[in-house]
Amino acid sequence: QVQLVESGGGLVQAGGSLRLSCAASGILFSINVVGWYRQAPGKQREFVARVAPGGSTNYADDVKGRFTVSRDNAKNTVFLQMNSLKPEDTAIYYCFIPGFGWGQGTQVTVSS
Repeated sequence: QVQLVESGGGLVQAGGSLRLSCAASGILFSINVVGWYRQAPGKQREFVARVAPGGSTNYADDVKGRFTVSRDNAKNTVFLQMNSLKPEDTAIYYCFIPGFGWGQGTQVTVSS
């Protein structure tokens, strides 16, 4: 059974940083793309970033230069380093592996 568990969310002031983690089990993690998505209250879930098995990355335009996605295949974990956070980054952040599903999410709240 595949499990994705996010952690690292919290409350931070604007301009601050958080590092999210997504730990996977029950899957050959190293061969899969892993994505981060977020959903703000009243809005649709949206793409944030993804990292391919070889380490190449893609980002949504509004997080480029502020967020960095990375992976540690030995630990079956993907990270999302979020810097220069803005109130509009407030959302529940989810990790996603195509074909396997979603984690339960972790809340990020950025105060102004």
